Amino acid sequence: MNAVLETIQNRRSFGKLITPAPKDAEVKAALQAALAAPDHKQLKPWQFSILKGKTLKDFGKVLENAAKAQAEQKGEKLDAATNKKNREMPLRAPMIITVATKFTPHEKVPPFEQLLSAGAAAQNLILALESMGYHTIWRTGPLANTPEVRKFLNVGNDDAVCGFIYVGSSKVEMPEREAVKVDDFIYKV
Repeated sequence: MNAVLETIQNRRSFGKLITPAPKDAEVKAALQAALAAPDHKQLKPWQFSILKGKTLKDFGKVLENAAKAQAEQKGEKLDAATNKKNREMPLRAPMIITVATKFTPHEKVPPFEQLLSAGAAAQNLILALESMGYHTIWRTGPLANTPEVRKFLNVGNDDAVCGFIYVGSSKVEMPEREAVKVDDFIYKV
Protein backbone atom coordinates (compact mmCIF):
# COMPACT_ATOMS: atom_id res chain seq x y z
CA MET A 1 0.00 0.00 0.00
CA ASN A 2 1.38 3.47 -0.79
CA ALA A 3 2.03 6.03 1.97
CA VAL A 4 -0.98 8.23 1.16
CA LEU A 5 -3.44 5.34 1.26
CA GLU A 6 -1.84 4.04 4.44
CA THR A 7 -2.19 7.44 6.15
CA ILE A 8 -5.84 7.65 5.11
CA GLN A 9 -6.65 4.08 6.18
CA ASN A 10 -4.86 4.36 9.53
CA ARG A 11 -6.18 7.81 10.53
CA ARG A 12 -8.18 7.73 13.74
CA SER A 13 -9.81 10.32 15.97
CA PHE A 14 -8.13 10.71 19.36
CA GLY A 15 -10.33 12.32 22.03
CA LYS A 16 -7.55 13.49 24.35
CA LEU A 17 -4.24 14.72 22.96
CA ILE A 18 -0.99 15.66 24.65
CA THR A 19 2.23 17.44 23.73
CA PRO A 20 4.12 17.65 21.55
CA ALA A 21 2.07 19.64 19.09
CA PRO A 22 3.36 20.55 15.64
CA LYS A 23 5.99 23.26 15.38
CA ASP A 24 5.16 26.44 13.45
CA ALA A 25 6.88 25.20 10.27
CA GLU A 26 4.92 21.94 10.43
CA VAL A 27 1.64 23.82 10.88
CA LYS A 28 2.44 25.96 7.84
CA ALA A 29 3.23 22.86 5.78
CA ALA A 30 -0.05 21.26 6.87
CA LEU A 31 -1.96 24.45 6.04
CA GLN A 32 -0.28 24.50 2.62
CA ALA A 33 -1.77 21.03 2.07
CA ALA A 34 -5.15 22.33 3.24
CA LEU A 35 -4.94 25.10 0.64
CA ALA A 36 -4.56 22.46 -2.07
CA ALA A 37 -8.22 21.44 -1.56
CA PRO A 38 -10.51 21.44 -4.61
CA ASP A 39 -11.46 25.07 -5.20
CA HIS A 40 -13.72 25.82 -8.16
CA LYS A 41 -12.82 29.21 -9.69
CA GLN A 42 -9.98 29.61 -7.16
CA LEU A 43 -12.18 31.47 -4.66
CA LYS A 44 -10.18 30.26 -1.64
CA PRO A 45 -13.36 29.97 0.48
CA TRP A 46 -11.62 29.14 3.76
CA GLN A 47 -10.01 30.75 6.76
CA PHE A 48 -8.02 29.23 9.61
CA SER A 49 -7.10 30.18 13.17
CA ILE A 50 -4.38 28.57 15.28
CA LEU A 51 -5.11 28.38 18.99
CA LYS A 52 -2.48 27.34 21.52
CA GLY A 53 -1.20 28.31 24.95
CA LYS A 54 -3.16 31.11 26.61
CA THR A 55 -5.43 31.41 23.58
CA LEU A 56 -6.88 27.96 24.37
CA LYS A 57 -7.88 29.22 27.83
CA ASP A 58 -9.33 32.39 26.32
CA PHE A 59 -11.31 30.25 23.89
CA GLY A 60 -12.58 28.16 26.79
CA LYS A 61 -14.03 31.31 28.40
CA VAL A 62 -15.69 32.17 25.08
CA LEU A 63 -17.26 28.70 24.92
CA GLU A 64 -18.46 28.98 28.51
CA ASN A 65 -20.07 32.36 27.81
CA ALA A 66 -21.62 31.10 24.56
CA ALA A 67 -23.16 28.14 26.40
CA LYS A 68 -24.51 30.43 29.13
CA ALA A 69 -26.07 32.69 26.49
CA GLN A 70 -27.68 29.71 24.73
CA ALA A 71 -29.09 28.45 28.02
CA GLU A 72 -30.40 31.93 28.90
CA GLN A 73 -32.27 32.10 25.58
CA LYS A 74 -34.04 28.89 26.57
CA GLY A 75 -34.78 30.21 30.05
CA GLU A 76 -32.30 27.79 31.61
CA LYS A 77 -29.24 28.17 33.80
CA LEU A 78 -26.13 26.02 33.59
CA ASP A 79 -24.63 24.42 36.69
CA ALA A 80 -21.01 24.89 37.75
CA ALA A 81 -19.94 21.47 36.40
CA THR A 82 -21.30 22.25 32.92
CA ASN A 83 -19.65 25.68 32.94
CA LYS A 84 -16.34 24.06 33.87
CA LYS A 85 -16.73 21.42 31.14
CA ASN A 86 -17.36 24.09 28.48
CA ARG A 87 -14.46 26.20 29.75
CA GLU A 88 -12.05 23.23 29.67
CA MET A 89 -13.08 21.79 26.29
CA PRO A 90 -10.20 23.41 24.38
CA LEU A 91 -7.67 22.02 26.86
CA ARG A 92 -8.13 18.48 25.51
CA ALA A 93 -5.27 19.18 23.08
CA PRO A 94 -2.20 21.43 23.00
CA MET A 95 -3.41 23.05 19.76
CA ILE A 96 -6.64 23.66 17.89
CA ILE A 97 -6.75 24.75 14.27
CA THR A 98 -10.14 26.14 13.34
CA VAL A 99 -11.52 25.88 9.82
CA ALA A 100 -14.22 28.27 8.66
CA THR A 101 -15.69 29.32 5.36
CA LYS A 102 -14.98 32.63 3.69
CA PHE A 103 -17.76 32.66 1.11
CA THR A 104 -17.37 34.68 -2.07
CA PRO A 105 -20.53 35.29 -4.12
CA HIS A 106 -20.08 33.67 -7.53
CA GLU A 107 -22.69 32.68 -10.10
CA LYS A 108 -20.95 29.39 -10.91
CA VAL A 109 -19.89 28.37 -7.39
CA PRO A 110 -22.83 28.16 -4.97
CA PRO A 111 -22.23 28.39 -1.20
CA PHE A 112 -22.70 24.63 -0.69
CA GLU A 113 -19.77 23.97 -3.05
CA GLN A 114 -17.60 26.44 -1.14
CA LEU A 115 -18.62 24.75 2.12
CA LEU A 116 -17.56 21.39 0.69
CA SER A 117 -14.25 22.95 -0.32
CA ALA A 118 -13.72 24.03 3.30
CA GLY A 119 -14.47 20.45 4.37
CA ALA A 120 -11.91 19.17 1.88
CA ALA A 121 -9.38 21.67 3.25
CA ALA A 122 -10.04 20.37 6.77
CA GLN A 123 -9.51 16.78 5.61
CA ASN A 124 -6.28 17.71 3.81
CA LEU A 125 -5.11 19.44 7.00
CA ILE A 126 -5.88 16.39 9.12
CA LEU A 127 -4.15 14.00 6.73
CA ALA A 128 -1.09 16.23 6.46
CA LEU A 129 -0.78 16.38 10.27
CA GLU A 130 -1.28 12.61 10.52
CA SER A 131 1.45 12.05 7.91
CA MET A 132 3.82 14.05 10.17
CA GLY A 133 3.09 11.72 13.10
CA TYR A 134 0.54 13.87 14.96
CA HIS A 135 -3.00 12.91 15.87
CA THR A 136 -6.22 14.86 15.48
CA ILE A 137 -9.91 14.93 16.12
CA TRP A 138 -12.41 17.07 14.21
CA ARG A 139 -14.99 18.56 16.55
CA THR A 140 -17.75 21.12 16.20
CA GLY A 141 -20.84 20.98 18.40
CA PRO A 142 -23.72 23.32 19.19
CA LEU A 143 -21.45 26.22 20.20
CA ALA A 144 -19.40 26.34 16.99
CA ASN A 145 -21.47 28.99 15.24
CA THR A 146 -22.65 31.08 18.16
CA PRO A 147 -22.11 34.86 17.95
CA GLU A 148 -19.48 34.65 20.71
CA VAL A 149 -17.39 32.04 18.90
CA ARG A 150 -17.74 33.77 15.53
CA LYS A 151 -16.56 37.06 17.02
CA PHE A 152 -13.58 35.43 18.77
CA LEU A 153 -12.50 33.71 15.54
CA ASN A 154 -13.33 36.70 13.32
CA VAL A 155 -15.82 34.66 11.28
CA GLY A 156 -18.47 36.67 9.44
CA ASN A 157 -22.20 36.22 9.98
CA ASP A 158 -22.61 34.73 6.49
CA ASP A 159 -19.80 32.24 7.01
CA ALA A 160 -19.65 29.00 8.98
CA VAL A 161 -17.23 27.53 11.49
CA CYS A 162 -16.73 24.07 9.96
CA GLY A 163 -14.54 22.51 12.57
CA PHE A 164 -12.17 22.67 15.45
CA ILE A 165 -9.25 20.41 14.54
CA TYR A 166 -7.70 19.37 17.86
CA VAL A 167 -4.02 18.51 17.29
CA GLY A 168 -1.34 16.84 19.36
CA SER A 169 0.19 13.49 20.21
CA SER A 170 -1.06 10.39 21.95
CA LYS A 171 0.32 7.27 23.56
CA VAL A 172 -3.01 5.46 23.20
CA GLU A 173 -3.00 2.33 21.05
CA MET A 174 -6.18 2.32 19.01
CA PRO A 175 -7.81 -0.96 18.01
CA GLU A 176 -7.88 -1.77 14.33
CA ARG A 177 -10.65 -0.13 12.38
CA GLU A 178 -13.59 -2.38 11.57
CA ALA A 179 -13.58 -3.37 7.90
CA VAL A 180 -16.23 -1.72 5.76
CA LYS A 181 -17.33 -3.30 2.48
CA VAL A 182 -16.91 -0.79 -0.32
CA ASP A 183 -19.59 -2.53 -2.38
CA ASP A 184 -22.18 -1.63 0.27
CA PHE A 185 -21.76 2.03 -0.71
CA ILE A 186 -21.83 1.70 -4.48
CA TYR A 187 -25.30 2.10 -5.91
CA LYS A 188 -26.24 1.07 -9.41
CA VAL A 189 -27.95 3.67 -11.55
